[in-house]
Amino acid sequence: MAKIVEVKRLQKKFGKFQALKDVTFDVNEGEVLGYVGPNGAGKSTTIRALLGIIKASGGSAKIFGKDVWNDSIEIHKNIAYVPGDVYLWPNLSGGEIIDMFLHMHGSFDAARRDELIKKFEFDPKKKARSYSKGNRQKVALIAALASNAELYIFDEPTSGLDPLMEAVFQNELMRIKAEGKAILLSSHILSEVERLCDKIAIIAAGEIVEYGSLEEMRHLTRYEFKVETKKPAVGLERLNAVHNLKFDSNKATFQADSDKVQEILAVLTEYDVVKIDSNPQTLEELFMHHYTQGRG
Repeated sequence: MAKIVEVKRLQKKFGKFQALKDVTFDVNEGEVLGYVGPNGAGKSTTIRALLGIIKASGGSAKIFGKDVWNDSIEIHKNIAYVPGDVYLWPNLSGGEIIDMFLHMHGSFDAARRDELIKKFEFDPKKKARSYSKGNRQKVALIAALASNAELYIFDEPTSGLDPLMEAVFQNELMRIKAEGKAILLSSHILSEVERLCDKIAIIAAGEIVEYGSLEEMRHLTRYEFKVETKKPAVGLERLNAVHNLKFDSNKATFQADSDKVQEILAVLTEYDVVKIDSNPQTLEELFMHHYTQGRG
């Protein structure tokens, strides 16, 4: 797969404050990268640097093999961007603004535009001054998704949308992914990221604290176990790999390192296992783990 976005050791300072510290990640064609982190972690700063709105203080960032600062005008011909809060011209209708965005981009699918207007249940005839936040988001989403772009950058794109419209967006994102497009998705909805993304970058205090596929991340984390045995499995207490162990009669719940499962099973066999369930941590648990680490 061709690399569409290449970010290497990207840095950004605002005076003495360092907003980005050696940020590194890639986005390939046909791939969705989820970019997650707490407010103020550096997500939007990274995106502004990729868009050529601000100049990096160090490192490099390329899109389509071109420098994002020096070649921003050429790069913008093949990208579509949706911010988390959209400001519109109040005296224009939503349809007029969508068409203006599409004509400014230069390459778009009019049939797709009309299809998206129906899917998002959007009234293009109303003046923008009357639109709610969700409807303002729809204007930007319809314009972006109808564009013939090679890279789509979404910064909190579903902010203000109801769950039904979030589902429409997710389906459309999977459609453009299937077409081989590259997608950078910054989202606070972790279930959305978990469902849609091939790779995830977690940023905290301007640094990437975890990067890779969700499965790769889970391999480095703990599993959640629920075990029922014929007699209390007190032997688990002596294992260093077992964390947050709790007993309720013959049932035990605990977390365990994924590479220590065999050691745990060997102990459990002494207590006649009736039932055992294990699940990897969710993205939310991974995120909170790293967020807490970053704050500490």
